[in-house]
Formats: sequence, structure tokens, C-alpha cells
Amino acid sequence: MKPRISVLTLGVSDLERSLSFYRDGLGLPTKGIVGQEFEHGAVVFFDLSGGLKLALWAQADIAHDTGLPMQPVSPTTMTIGHNVMRREEVDQIMEAAKQAGAEVVKRPQDTFYGGYAGYFRDPDGHLLEIVWNPELLPVED
Repeated sequence: MKPRISVLTLGVSDLERSLSFYRDGLGLPTKGIVGQEFEHGAVVFFDLSGGLKLALWAQADIAHDTGLPMQPVSPTTMTIGHNVMRREEVDQIMEAAKQAGAEVVKRPQDTFYGGYAGYFRDPDGHLLEIVWNPELLPVED
């Protein structure tokens, strides 16, 4: 398998609320909800760097599509890391997330590897890490 993961999809309980959180609160670019004309098809896509997409899809629709029963979100099974260019961006993004309704789980602090990071949970409990790692800076778009 070639490493071509191109979409990360989060199951959400309220698509409109999650759209508002990621678009209005965090400033991620999107065309909004698409696919509403299809049963179980309403989804939101956000354009991320490197061609990666973040998708939001109702958890009930994911359960329907896969045939699996719905399960509670477990924030310790996966995190999404947002690596920034400058240390001060961590504090700025964490504050924006908090203002948008995120639950700050771990306030930004120095890390054991010489970086600076903090964690928050989105409205559905998904865990995001905002991190500045001077040894692993993101590629500029």
C-alpha cells in the first residue's frame, strides 16, 4: 500500500454545530455541507495542507454506511495533531478553540522533546493537539 491517506473523517453528532466550530471557530476553509440530496450523504470537507481533507460526517451515517453499531467517542484512541510554525501560534489557536466552545484538556506547556503543545476536545470529544515542534516544522504551502 502506498501512503496516500487523503481524507480523515470525524463522526459527529450535529453536523451544523461541528461545521460552525471548525469553520467559524478555527477558521478552516470549506464550501459547507454538501451531499444533502442523498440519504446519509450530508458531509463537510475542509481543505488542509498537502491536499489532505478533513471530513465531518454524522456518526449515525457512518454507522449506517459501515453496518457497525454506533459507539461513544473515545478521545484516547486517536488524536489529530496540528503542527505550527511558531510557538506563539499554539496559544493563539488554543484560545480560538476555547472561544469556539472547545474543552481545553491540557493547557499549552513545554514538552519533553523541546517543543510546546496543548490539547483540546471538539464539541464531539475528538482530541486535537496544537503543537510547535522545532525539529518537525510544517512545510509552508
